[in-house]
Amino acid sequence: MAESLTAGVDIGTTSTKTLAYDTEGKIWAERELEYPIYSPDPAWKEQDPYEILRAVEQTLKNVIEDVAKEGKHIGTIGFSAAMHSILAVDDSGEPLTQALTWADQRSVHETEKVKAENGQDIFERTGTPIHPMAPLTKIMWFQKYREEIAAKAAKWISVKEFLFYKWFGEYIVDYSIASASGLFNIHKKQWDDRALALAGITENHLSIPVSTTYHRSDLNKDVCKRLHLQETTTVVIGASDGVLANVGSGALEEGVVACSIGTSGAIRTVIDRPYTDPKGRIFCYALTDELWVIGGPINNGGIALRWMRDKIMPDLKEQCRKNGTDPYDVLTEMAESVMPGSDGLLFLPYMTGERAPFWNSDTKGVFFGLTLHHGREQMVRSVMEGVMMQMYAVVVALIEAGINIKEFRANGGFARSELWKQMMADIFESDIVVPDSHQSACFGAAWLAMTATGQKESLDTIHELIPIETRQSPIMDNVTAYRDLKPIFLRLARNLQSEFSAIADVQRAHAEGKRTLSTEKGEIL
Repeated sequence: MAESLTAGVDIGTTSTKTLAYDTEGKIWAERELEYPIYSPDPAWKEQDPYEILRAVEQTLKNVIEDVAKEGKHIGTIGFSAAMHSILAVDDSGEPLTQALTWADQRSVHETEKVKAENGQDIFERTGTPIHPMAPLTKIMWFQKYREEIAAKAAKWISVKEFLFYKWFGEYIVDYSIASASGLFNIHKKQWDDRALALAGITENHLSIPVSTTYHRSDLNKDVCKRLHLQETTTVVIGASDGVLANVGSGALEEGVVACSIGTSGAIRTVIDRPYTDPKGRIFCYALTDELWVIGGPINNGGIALRWMRDKIMPDLKEQCRKNGTDPYDVLTEMAESVMPGSDGLLFLPYMTGERAPFWNSDTKGVFFGLTLHHGREQMVRSVMEGVMMQMYAVVVALIEAGINIKEFRANGGFARSELWKQMMADIFESDIVVPDSHQSACFGAAWLAMTATGQKESLDTIHELIPIETRQSPIMDNVTAYRDLKPIFLRLARNLQSEFSAIADVQRAHAEGKRTLSTEKGEIL
């Protein structure tokens, strides 16, 4: 009989990745498929739920076909998914809206209303910081500006819930995704009545919350036929991508902090109880019935360096194409030519607003300390350092929340860069451990599925399969340089919050003026 493997499916913001694992963590197949984000308005970031469903099914089908060539089959499927997505569906389960992503900023005013009236109370009950990313404020936006859609909405669901409805005909949501909605009471593990009242909905408008280990083995026959799956395949609902990345990188002990930077970034650690920061700086999301993850995401990770490449150095990509070089390698070389601290140039990397620890979507990017001496080399390095200092700001919030940090574990694309890792070690003033773990969220989803189905005794057993690849230690001269700059960075970030809001109001007014002018000219409808 063919050996049974477990598929870990990660439904990300820009792509779905599916990997097949055996019980020793060996990867037997890997597929990925991207999909677009639509932005009909600068503040809107939407996706087509059917495009995501097709990506999930296509990558899974390809993996099933790949492992069949090795004489194996997929017996279990576990899911990871990006947090904070939301869409409305009608009585037949068909979408009334696109799926709004975490990056959608349309509900800025609703967010400010909640903050002003009862934000801390809602945060302490739900563990989700009050921010436009949260489905709570997005539903409030629809209630105010799209009343016809809100009236027709039978359910408000995430992308993963949409998939499960199509596969099983049931509206269910795992505790992890629910706990990132701003609508779920993390202490009672049920929908929160005060948050529901704010959103103008009832429990009947939402899915039934279930454990992240919830599983079913009665897949729709059409799905089995489409994907070449056996009808006995067990599907585990899984959790969110953030908490599962901790599992996949082996960061399962309180004080072992997972650090990742891709397009954005995040700092997370596991605890054994729900906790909400009195200052509202860090989130608290469910991993399992007994484990919770606290930490904070930053909006601007690698995207800030990409802005540097595309906007400040627009000729770089073409030059690199002709030379056969990678633009990011060139940027790294430029940064390496400058001493740590970028000759006193600081960069606040808030190009797309910011989440932790400030949770202010109005924040903007700032170069501070700029002189005639500074050139593109210093600017490139300060952008990279600014991203890492913002990650450090989240670390400070964790420490002030009482977390005794024992170890930093780096994962994500930045962990392949020696310069990024050295910056982290120097700014964090700590060794940085890089586990040999590939696609942590997929691995975490698969491992949780194995645990849920009894193939593994506990999540902790994953430690045995994640060797340490490298360990980066701080350089004391660099540490000294950054000690002079970190307090200035943190003070600037805090003290500019009101000015960020003021300039954001001006920018919105100018953008509205441009739209009005364009409409008068007949350029847009």
